[in-house]
Amino acid sequence: MRIRELADRTGHTPETIRYYEKVGLLNPAVRELGNNYRQYGAEHVARLAFIRRCRSLDMALDEIRTLLTALAEDGEGCCADPAHAAHAPHAPHQAAEAAHALVAKHLAEVDRRIEDLLALKGDLEAVAHRCGGDHEGHPCGILEELRSPK
Repeated sequence: MRIRELADRTGHTPETIRYYEKVGLLNPAVRELGNNYRQYGAEHVARLAFIRRCRSLDMALDEIRTLLTALAEDGEGCCADPAHAAHAPHAPHQAAEAAHALVAKHLAEVDRRIEDLLALKGDLEAVAHRCGGDHEGHPCGILEELRSPK
C-alpha cells in the first residue's frame, strides 16, 4: 500500500509517517521500481498502531524507541527483528524488565505532573477567591492579587 492508504488506515498523516521513518521508529518502506513510490505492508500498520497507543499514553519518542527495542529483543509481534533477537538468548526477560522500568518511570512522572497540577489548581482557586465580582468603587481582587509579587 502507498503512504496515503497507510495514513488512512492508521490515523497518522503522511508527514508523520515520513518523520517516523526519518527518526528510525518506522522501518523504511520499499520503493517501487519505475515510479519510486513507497510501499508499506502489514508490519508498518502494526508498528504505527503500537506507536499510536504509546503516544496516547503520552510517551515520548525516546520511550517508544526503548519499547520497540524491547519488543525486538523479545521477538514479539509487529516490531520483532528475528535477527536481533537471535543474538540475545535472555532477551525476553531483559525486554520485560526494560518495559516495566520504563512504564514505572513514566507513571512516576505522571504522578509528579498531577501533584504540580493540583498545586496550580490550589493557587488559581486562591486567586479566584480574591474577588467576589463586585467592582464598584474598588479594584478587582484577582487583578490586585496578580499584580503583587508572590
